[in-house]
Amino acid sequence: MPKPLHDEVPPVQSGQSLYEKMLQNCLRGEFRVVNAGLPKSQKRLSDLLNEKYPYVICNDGSTHFFKKSELEYLASMIDAEEQKALLLPMLIVLGADQAESTIPILSGCEGKVEEKIVSKALNMPVTYDETRIRIYKPQLALLRRKLKTTTVYVFSPKIVA
Repeated sequence: MPKPLHDEVPPVQSGQSLYEKMLQNCLRGEFRVVNAGLPKSQKRLSDLLNEKYPYVICNDGSTHFFKKSELEYLASMIDAEEQKALLLPMLIVLGADQAESTIPILSGCEGKVEEKIVSKALNMPVTYDETRIRIYKPQLALLRRKLKTTTVYVFSPKIVA
């Protein structure tokens, strides 16, 4: 005889309802499939500028190429030390709240490099905390238009902020 559903679901944590927890667990596997094209690792802008054909290898074995013109555009916004800190492609995390997205801070420079890039690309100040930069849907469209190959979407199963 099958076990009751409530015995299979982990206990509710951090204010999530039972439904939200179940949904998040179910979607986790689906998001792995959606995110299969993400890069295995990131490269520094300074290194990519020196490559004849700048690229990274993705988790699914495919190759993600960067446009040289985008790399040069990014390089024109920041100094040589910041170019060594900036990791590409920049990740844009899309969650359940479709009104906003986040860019995680990965450079180790307390977000100053990412904030500078995003702020200059959008031609407006952006706010950031120690872990991420928040941008909204209209800003996301503009950012992706300017930085198509140097940014990638990450789909997150997190359904509660």
